[in-house]
Amino acid sequence: MRLEIITMRRTLLDTSIVAASALPPVSYAEATAGAAPASPHTFTGNVGLFSTYRFRGIDQTFGKPALQGGIDYGQASGLYLGNWISNVSSGAGYPGGNLEMDFYGGWRNTWGDWGLDVGALYYYPGTNSGTAIAFSPANNRTGSVATGRVDNTELYIGGSWKFMSLKYSQAVGDYFSTPGTKNSNYLDFGATHDFGDGWGINGHIGRLSFRNMTNGGYNDWKVGVTKDISGWVLAASYIDTNANGNCSPTAVLQVYCFANGNGTSTKDAGRSTLVLSISNTF
Repeated sequence: MRLEIITMRRTLLDTSIVAASALPPVSYAEATAGAAPASPHTFTGNVGLFSTYRFRGIDQTFGKPALQGGIDYGQASGLYLGNWISNVSSGAGYPGGNLEMDFYGGWRNTWGDWGLDVGALYYYPGTNSGTAIAFSPANNRTGSVATGRVDNTELYIGGSWKFMSLKYSQAVGDYFSTPGTKNSNYLDFGATHDFGDGWGINGHIGRLSFRNMTNGGYNDWKVGVTKDISGWVLAASYIDTNANGNCSPTAVLQVYCFANGNGTSTKDAGRSTLVLSISNTF
């Protein structure tokens, strides 16, 4: 079969040479007139369905599914901009809230096995629920933010080497509008391995340093497996944290005990869980 393919290619090549010799000469300009240069601009989109949405290990949908998606613009120099959206539970952010929208931008590049990524990310732009729930670090009790804002702006820098990555993010203002928590930060270490044939595994360990917030800091971790089927990625991930989310009536300042929208039930937002998902980038 290999000989037949080579012979066929050789025959076609010989035929094309003979045909070309019978044609008038073609200038370089004429030959390349129809070849468009590669664009320095790229646009990609992504969409995914998740059994639940966890942000830095913390439940954002009160254990319910999440539909997520976004769009990204990239420039050949490494500059990029993006927008990402997900449904959320009002108990995870502010009363009446049901949508998270984030904007981000930065610059990234690679040199062999090394990579660098720097940028900024703005969560929940323009939110104003009127009575957003937050914690007051001054008296270790819950209170309300008068403006109702829960937005957050972070600057980040990340590096990668082969299958490992490390990223540091720091809030430039109060962390999700929680009073007195400016400069809270998050450190994220991750690793991946490709087994081939579409199979892969990934892991992650993170640490949130919640400044001036009693019981606010915690660690989170994840281990997962993925399978790529014609561009659609199926994933299963085990996620857990040591966040203070005990919802017992006797618990003291359990920051991550979230209530549903109407306050009829509560859940430990940092509890362990298995997240199943299907996603695609196009």
